Amino acid sequence: MISSKSEQVKKLGEEAPARAQRRNELFAQTMEAMAFYASRLEALQERVQQVARQHDASLRCALPLTEELDSRYGLPAALTQATLLAADGSQINLDRHAAAEYCLVNVGAIQFRMGGELPPETTVRSELFFDEQLYTPSGTITEAALALMRDLHERKLLAELAAQVGPPVIALTDGPVELWGAKDRGDEGVDFKRYLGEYLEALEKLSRLNVGFAGYVDKPGANLVVRLLEVALASEADLPQIRTYHPLRGIADQHLYASLIAPGERSAVFAIQSQSARNYRGPSRLHFFYLNVGSPGKPWLARVEIPAWVAEDPELLGGLHAALVEQCRIMGGRPYPYLLHRAHETALVSLQEREQVTQMIVMELQRRGVSPGQMSHKQAHKELAGKTRYTR
Repeated sequence: MISSKSEQVKKLGEEAPARAQRRNELFAQTMEAMAFYASRLEALQERVQQVARQHDASLRCALPLTEELDSRYGLPAALTQATLLAADGSQINLDRHAAAEYCLVNVGAIQFRMGGELPPETTVRSELFFDEQLYTPSGTITEAALALMRDLHERKLLAELAAQVGPPVIALTDGPVELWGAKDRGDEGVDFKRYLGEYLEALEKLSRLNVGFAGYVDKPGANLVVRLLEVALASEADLPQIRTYHPLRGIADQHLYASLIAPGERSAVFAIQSQSARNYRGPSRLHFFYLNVGSPGKPWLARVEIPAWVAEDPELLGGLHAALVEQCRIMGGRPYPYLLHRAHETALVSLQEREQVTQMIVMELQRRGVSPGQMSHKQAHKELAGKTRYTR
């Protein structure tokens, strides 16, 4: 086994220079396409609509609006007074090997008033699922369903907290604004539609409050703008096979914008073209931009997803831009929004906490004269071997 791995690693290394050369060539082609199409916004919009309507209804790519593809916007003036909110979540999935069968969704939020003297405030909400709550008509609750609930609870908590403070408010979550989940698979599809309705209500509440809401995606691997360029490059003969047409595969958006926008700058704002994005209408329509939160010589790109009410309000957009850069600079050489980091720490369920919840449930059942379950022998041997962490 070791010999086989060593041989594969050696082969990987031998082929690395050729792959790097190919990637450099692809990058040059992509930059050339970017320069050519940068100002051809109307033609790009028409091409995307044509492809989505006639050839690939599931097309997912960037949709240019009014700003040229290679636009760059400098850092706005820092906010002097605003409330910053951030929320993140964690979960304990159903584990049939544990002594007690349950699930837990834990959501943490942190609130900080800029220009004030009070320290940040934290809020934690936990929801325990047990007994009949663990079952669906087709089986047991899945990790995906729990993650869906976690994401929904994060946004609902932000809307609740935003309603309690005066404007201006900047509210952040980690990851996309779009709610992800199984949209068409049996019970999970039904759950997704129900949770999506609640999620859209939370977005509507944030919109009414005029909150600068955003989802922060660190080190994004998406190719939304690159895919737009591929669609633009496709000939009429290529369009029927557009789903498999990927002449720029291997180049991600972050590669483009790391060389285009300087530290502190943002890219153009784009809409998102996709089937799922159609669920978000009016003020909740999905948009994004890229933000360089790095330092001179050390670019670091984030994708910032925002709803339409933020994208279309220069004051909200500028305040969000400034707040994100300032938050990332607090973290030094590994830029990431400080409050999101704190929200993650607040929400995280550690191995020790997981074991405490399990023991609380076991003891409560015993106190009530109910026999709890037993840990599987497999799990018992694992714990004897010294398990040290729990990950969601």
